[in-house]
Amino acid sequence: MNPPAGKSSCVLQYLRVLSIAGSDSGGGAGIQADLKTFGALGCYGMTAVTALTAQNTSGVRAILGVSPEMLRDQIDAVLEDIGVHAVKVGMLHSPEIVHTVAQAIDRHHLEKVVLDPVMVATSGAALIDNAAISVLVHELFPRALLVTPNLDEAALLVGRPLRSEGEMQAAAQEMLRMGAPAVLLKGGHLPGDWVCDLLVTQGGEIHWMRAPRIDTVNTHGTGCTLSSAIAAYLASGAGLRQAVESARAYVRAALSAGAAVRTGAGSGPLNHGFAPLAMQPVPLTALTPLP
Repeated sequence: MNPPAGKSSCVLQYLRVLSIAGSDSGGGAGIQADLKTFGALGCYGMTAVTALTAQNTSGVRAILGVSPEMLRDQIDAVLEDIGVHAVKVGMLHSPEIVHTVAQAIDRHHLEKVVLDPVMVATSGAALIDNAAISVLVHELFPRALLVTPNLDEAALLVGRPLRSEGEMQAAAQEMLRMGAPAVLLKGGHLPGDWVCDLLVTQGGEIHWMRAPRIDTVNTHGTGCTLSSAIAAYLASGAGLRQAVESARAYVRAALSAGAAVRTGAGSGPLNHGFAPLAMQPVPLTALTPLP
């Protein structure tokens, strides 16, 4: 995205990434995980908060949504002044909030949008109204560059459980038919010693990514972290497949670095800051992908 209208071009700026998502009071997921990820990958992070949650490592106690007007004002305030290279969209709890985000994407001509369709917390708590799911598919799937559901979220979207790689591939193709330009279907909830993720695109790409499962209970915020890392790498100028693969490598390293640490009584956070990068000013017209 270019600098705001009416302002002269800056020679240098930070890589800027916006998270439109809910707040996690426990710090492991939501905008807190997003900001930690942006910072660890050398990006300047910004937020537009969609909802407040009272939660910890054991579960969600309460959710308080912000008004559509407040969300719109947050997005406009950030983008009209600071601008953005990429956007991550997370928890959207109501149809009105989905509408607000869709309108903002159009109003600000946002192109690098990673949609993480957050529907169920790690603890199993519902994070979205049923009425918002169909609106999310209709309005945000076509406006996103990539949609990143996990198996539970994908099962809600296609209306059936997913128990195998074959069923994963069929569901991913179905989500392409729903309007998503590309889908990263995360297979971490399948049983077994290996984690299998699948990237499919409207151009016909089918790319499986497999890696040994990391033995840890600290998986809270993994999906938020992955989608944020993808947005950060897209902001740096990486292509979609490179951004996905680099983000998966970052998440796996963060999981490994935090595997033995106990934070709270339940599912703890990743170690987002295991090897942080400094924010480096870059020319707006000459972005170089992050290492």
